[in-house]
Amino acid sequence: MHYKVQLSNFKKQLQKRYKNLVEKSNSYRHINEAVSDLAAFKAMKVLEKLNRFRYLNREVAV
Repeated sequence: MHYKVQLSNFKKQLQKRYKNLVEKSNSYRHINEAVSDLAAFKAMKVLEKLNRFRYLNREVAV
């Protein structure tokens, strides 16, 4: 039961990090392209982890 809480917290953390990185990327788009690109790249990596997590979590539930 404890692992479900940990997984839920991990998912929330990934979602929060992804949202913050996308917002940072969008806010720096016209000011500093390098920072914007770096934030977008990191957001893509976090989204990859989030998708992998969702897939594995679906496999466990089935």
